Amino acid sequence: MAKTRRDFLKTAGAAAIGAGAVLTGSQKVHAQAAPQFKWKAQCLWSPAETSYKAFDAFCQRIKVITNGRLEITPFPSGSIVPNIDCADAVKNNVMQAAHQAVVYYSGKIPALAPLGDLVYAWDHPWEADLYFHYGGGFELLSELYKKLGMHLVGVMWWGLESYPSKKPLRRLEDFKGLKIRVPQGMESDVLTRIGASVVVLPGTEIYSALDKGVVDATNWSVPSDNDRLGFHKVAPYFTYPGFHSMPTGDFVVNPREWEKLPADIKAMLPTACRQWSWEVIHRLFLEDLKVVHEAKAKGITPISWSSEEKGRMRAEAMKVWGEWKKKSEDTRKAIDSMEAFLRNLGKIK
Repeated sequence: MAKTRRDFLKTAGAAAIGAGAVLTGSQKVHAQAAPQFKWKAQCLWSPAETSYKAFDAFCQRIKVITNGRLEITPFPSGSIVPNIDCADAVKNNVMQAAHQAVVYYSGKIPALAPLGDLVYAWDHPWEADLYFHYGGGFELLSELYKKLGMHLVGVMWWGLESYPSKKPLRRLEDFKGLKIRVPQGMESDVLTRIGASVVVLPGTEIYSALDKGVVDATNWSVPSDNDRLGFHKVAPYFTYPGFHSMPTGDFVVNPREWEKLPADIKAMLPTACRQWSWEVIHRLFLEDLKVVHEAKAKGITPISWSSEEKGRMRAEAMKVWGEWKKKSEDTRKAIDSMEAFLRNLGKIK
């Protein structure tokens, strides 16, 4: 299956050579033809976020490389439907495409939890990128998305997320008794296992909860996003580089709309998705680095974990992975596949 994906990407690369002439988010598109296909696509992000600006640039780039034949209009998070309802909206053609986090649909299919974020597994986006494009992950996710009525075009990442906290978190034992905001799921199970007190709160309540001491720490996003949201002002310690979570993002299309496209556009889109993914990873990496360089002047402290401590957390996480395998055959298949790939990388034994 992975070989088929590689062959397809090779074909896509040849067909989409024009994607090398990319544009930034501030550049305007000058198409040479009236759009033959017009799509709406809701994404995961708000307009102020770097990731939204990168998605907007991706949509503009598609119009350029298709010579104006395909026009994708991006919509911010929640502007058409709640993000968790995007799968149904794409299936029913309320919108023709979407970019969301895979884990948002794990309530429908449990296997999307590990494929969407196998917690404490990865040390760098390139590892996950290798798994999905050369280790069978894309094919597994694509088959599950078919059950939701969506065609998977591409996957992407924004980087390893960070824990802002009110006290230093340097080792596994520091989580014991810690009040930490995380969503329900695999990460919550791991932290509960090591003695943390997990609090489930929506993202809009995180700053207030940290400020008032309702929680001592939180997960949310990469350091630069957390800094923009003001979390470091009330939780001045943050883990960097991150190690606990690296969600998988997607780009999906209504299957009927996908079939309407000519072969050359179908080949261009996956290549454009990979370019977009690395643009987001690189931009946020540099923004994170800026936060780290300015940390001392701002009175905040980045905390790096040793490989030994990360290994201890991964060992605890693997026990939770084993428990999640019992949820369904698809979940077992997904986690087995990811564990096999991690062994090949030398991450686990």
